[in-house]
Amino acid sequence: MNSVLRPAVSRPDPPTEAGKYRPVTSHLAIAPPVSVVIPAMNEAENLPYVFKTLPGWIHEVVLVDGNSTDGTVEVARELRPDVKVVEQRGKGKGDALISGFEACTGDIIVMVDADGSADGHEIVSYVSALVSGADFAKGSRFANGGGTDDMTLVRRLGNRALCAVVNRKFGARYTDLCYGYNAFWRHCLDRIDLDCTGFEVETLMNIRVVKAGLRVQEIPSHEYLRIHGTSNLRAVRDGLRVLKVILKERSNRRVLRRARPRTVALGVGRGEVS
Repeated sequence: MNSVLRPAVSRPDPPTEAGKYRPVTSHLAIAPPVSVVIPAMNEAENLPYVFKTLPGWIHEVVLVDGNSTDGTVEVARELRPDVKVVEQRGKGKGDALISGFEACTGDIIVMVDADGSADGHEIVSYVSALVSGADFAKGSRFANGGGTDDMTLVRRLGNRALCAVVNRKFGARYTDLCYGYNAFWRHCLDRIDLDCTGFEVETLMNIRVVKAGLRVQEIPSHEYLRIHGTSNLRAVRDGLRVLKVILKERSNRRVLRRARPRTVALGVGRGEVS
């Protein structure tokens, strides 16, 4: 890939490279523009917390509004005048994300929930994994260094069981399955062809990147409690939808594995490639 991670220096870049690199830290800068997609429905109270943690070096924020009635769009524009707002025409998280992806202009796309459960400061870890060679950076609450404050025992057991099924049926080595904090190169969308509308969209993505032979790297991530409001997630209902997607993808031969999938599980120590 032409996009690379390189040391940031104190002297200015040559005129031919002026403005090409975005400072990430005092030691690093990146070339690829990064788009952050945030699906939201009635999340006006949470957006100030979400936007506050987003890095200043990102290229754009794409807010997909699911017909909010609490002023979500107005709050977003007040917080970030350059926000790109996409009005969702359909229903469901999957539909919102697909609409947001279509509106992105960055080379890298990051998915962030609007409930305040994700820490935007972690985006640098996702982007670093991508510019270092991964195609898909998958957040994990259960990789070494990750965690969650917002998962009941039932959801934890369900996630573990479904994750085990995907690992066995598709040859992956995931530690987490149903988590919405992920990042990927935009060109991956041509390989995974998303076509679902609900919460099961993350599972579909995780399965199809494996089937497409894309290089996946897990990123330890901490999930915090929703700050305001009530989640639309229903453990049993959405768990059954996830299982349905797994079974459908197992019998669907239209998406062929083009290379042996490699999944890197990163924790405190060194990553492991399968």
